[in-house]
Amino acid sequence: MIQISQVTLRRGVKVVLQNASVTLQPREKVGLIGRNGAGKSSLFSLMTGRLHADAGDVDIPPRWRVGEVAQDVPETEDGATDFVLQGDLPLMQAQQALHAAEAADDGHAMADAHQALDEAGAFDARARAQALLMGLGFRGDQLDAPVNTFSGGWRMRLQLARALMCPSDLLLLDEPTNHLDLDALVWLEAWLKRYDGLMVVISHDREFLDAICNVIVHLDDLQLTRYTGNYTAFEEMRAERLSQAAAAYSKQQERVAHLQKFIDRFKAKASKAKQAQSRVKALARMERLAPVMTAGDFNFEFREPLSLPNPMLSFDGISCGYNHVPIVKNFSRSVLAGQRIGILGANGQGKSTLVKTIAGDLPLVSGHTTQGKGLVIGYFAQQEVDVLHLDDGPLMHMVRLARDVGPPAREQELRDFLGSFRFVGEMVQQAVGSLSGGEKARLVLAMLVWQRPNLLLMDEPTNHLDLTTREALSIALNEFEGTVMLVSHDRALLRETCDEFWLVAKGKVEPFDGDLDDYQKWLLEVSRANARGQPIPDPPRAAGAAAEPAPQPAKAKAPTTAPAVQAVKSAAPMPAAPRPASRDDRQSNKAARIKQAEATRPLRNELLRIDERLARLGKERADIEAALSRPDASADDYAELGRRLAHVAAEVAMLEERWIEAQTELEAMQSA
Repeated sequence: MIQISQVTLRRGVKVVLQNASVTLQPREKVGLIGRNGAGKSSLFSLMTGRLHADAGDVDIPPRWRVGEVAQDVPETEDGATDFVLQGDLPLMQAQQALHAAEAADDGHAMADAHQALDEAGAFDARARAQALLMGLGFRGDQLDAPVNTFSGGWRMRLQLARALMCPSDLLLLDEPTNHLDLDALVWLEAWLKRYDGLMVVISHDREFLDAICNVIVHLDDLQLTRYTGNYTAFEEMRAERLSQAAAAYSKQQERVAHLQKFIDRFKAKASKAKQAQSRVKALARMERLAPVMTAGDFNFEFREPLSLPNPMLSFDGISCGYNHVPIVKNFSRSVLAGQRIGILGANGQGKSTLVKTIAGDLPLVSGHTTQGKGLVIGYFAQQEVDVLHLDDGPLMHMVRLARDVGPPAREQELRDFLGSFRFVGEMVQQAVGSLSGGEKARLVLAMLVWQRPNLLLMDEPTNHLDLTTREALSIALNEFEGTVMLVSHDRALLRETCDEFWLVAKGKVEPFDGDLDDYQKWLLEVSRANARGQPIPDPPRAAGAAAEPAPQPAKAKAPTTAPAVQAVKSAAPMPAAPRPASRDDRQSNKAARIKQAEATRPLRNELLRIDERLARLGKERADIEAALSRPDASADDYAELGRRLAHVAAEVAMLEERWIEAQTELEAMQSA
């Protein structure tokens, strides 16, 4: 186990931990949480030995192997699979030992090396490495591509695969979901559930923490507090603990006030002086409780839009892509006022391309876009550097925005506004390039709020936000009166803010008829079909989705540049559109969806577990059948394989029967 005892850790002048203690047991799945800047990554460095405690002890078994994701990817011509294989240190050491033994012509050393290779799983190592890459979203034609041909986000996936490839007793993962789409995220959750060692993960994705963690360690106020259970259980226990502490403090304050009142009243009266003096001593002996102090919650809201055109946008046969090469083709649809649209799809299918085209950062390959009168787009780019100037400070960004886009404002007003986003004092002049990822994201949010948009385009806005800021964003989006189009791997944010989903896949954008649980189920079906070499199943589609008429805008003018958007405007009047749903309707629908999701969660989880087990049994059956076809197998081998095949068939039959029962129950609950 890992024992952290009375540890104090400083980074420069900043104290990160002070007399902090916690114990972590083997095979636990631990979520390490805390605000941005609290010191979570520093604690990782302490556990790996890159940092040393200023006081206290960190006791980790010396023979434990530690796996973690390296932050810097070297420039190398090695193929992706070879790069991941290099993360398996026992395998690499065994291969080096074999090469040395062969060079020395040492038969005993060669035998030992071959045994080490067998223990390291050399026979299927390459297949395991490629399975990791495929699970994390790499295509078959990318498995041997040179590492230095991948972008930064894909290189971080390579580092994650390399860390997972390494046999380890302790696995440290720092924000592993930041560069993953939902497809890869679902796969990673399943992989981590099967991990057999002690895992500690830093994450601000509450559904990810709920899915994989059975222990939460909260780093707050320089202390480490351990909670048993997942993140939802942590929230409940912490709320109860804070409530009890607040009640105890309030009760003590009443006692202190009562004693002080008696002392003040009778200290000068001779007949009561003795009693007053005893109360003075009692007050001095009392162990004072500290008031319950929690870091101030971060809250903000989007300003009410000046207008709500309806429809906001109309797309007529648009194609989006790069250098005149379309990725998304022939898309026709209208975006209405008040819609909450979540955009789903695997990485590389064109989600960000679609959003960038709507925002005007990319020109249309073909087709026409018609804007509603008074449309103001607020665009949150996946890479903050796309909209930020790294050498300028937050105040300069706001001054430029107020001058060029509006509304205009005095410098002090801009300083006060930045203060509401936690940019205070000299921080408003600090170069953006030196800010943390979370601080850059808050600055982009501040710039969006200032513009008073009526259409929000948000591409992975939560990548660098802590849980508190994510919750503030969710609340702000739910209160926003305009339209939201959201790309995110944060399922909690998608569930809480989106009423409908679009799926970007195979060059098309189509409505997805279902919620995120349906999407995850469809992804599992796709994975199973890929494994079996079967046709990919079509996603659920809303009835009549294909029959939606394409908008017919008038002949478009030349593209013009507007604040945060470049689009084609039409001189013709906008087509009529249905009245958008009210906020009360959206809140009511959201509450009903949440209630139904909670009621059906056990059945949906059981179905997912059955699907995963059936997939493994299918692979086992295929392996057994392949072994049965080998001509060199003995009679005993055939008998054993036959028994295994019978067991697999029996378990498959049982699971399929239970799957049908559970699916029937689920459909009945959903229809009710």
